[in-house]
Amino acid sequence: MGELALDYCGEWHEPPDDAVFSIGREGDLEVDENPYLHRQFLEIARQNGIWWLSNVGSMISATVADTTGGMQAWVAPGARIPIVFGQTRVVFTAGPTTYEFDIHLRTPAFRQQARAEDSGGAATIGPVRFTDAQKAVIVALAEPMLRREGTGYSAIPSSAQAAEKLGWALTRFNRKLDNVCDKLDRVGVVGLRGGAGRLATNRRARLVEHAITSHLVTAEDLGLLDTQHGRAEDE
Repeated sequence: MGELALDYCGEWHEPPDDAVFSIGREGDLEVDENPYLHRQFLEIARQNGIWWLSNVGSMISATVADTTGGMQAWVAPGARIPIVFGQTRVVFTAGPTTYEFDIHLRTPAFRQQARAEDSGGAATIGPVRFTDAQKAVIVALAEPMLRREGTGYSAIPSSAQAAEKLGWALTRFNRKLDNVCDKLDRVGVVGLRGGAGRLATNRRARLVEHAITSHLVTAEDLGLLDTQHGRAEDE
């Protein structure tokens, strides 16, 4: 493997040192024929000894994180970020589909270190604390990504599908989804606050991207789908 390599669905690509490597519906890495995905979305290039990931699209953002969940960035259209970790995960959503790939760097500028796991209790992220029911909302939406292994793509459930998975009324699910998004928005997680012209699908997608890359939920949390199924509002 060269200095930098990209793993998507088990297929490996090695961007050259002296050219731009393009990612999108067309390009050096043809992700998918998804019409919601830009023909040219992301680019990887080496400049002055540093590898960069650039968002050259106009509508879609990408979530970028180290694999420990300790660092996360939201790369909006027109922005770029240096690739500095030994393994960097990139997650983005186009229409109903979420995609994920890993970038491997042979000589990283920063070393990743696993974080100590919490000793129990409700889930926390910074000052945010979630009840089991609120965390179950996140798990229900992230379930397709949590159940598969490795990089690739998956569909994000609708609110109605996630509510049905939990055995809840849709109004209850949406209320708890609002609470989860409001809590994360207050501590600076971008892309969750609803606004004019913003579809609910975008909010769900951004929540899943953040939850997966920050390790807010993992496959070990899938049991919440059973323990919270059909539980009364005050439980």
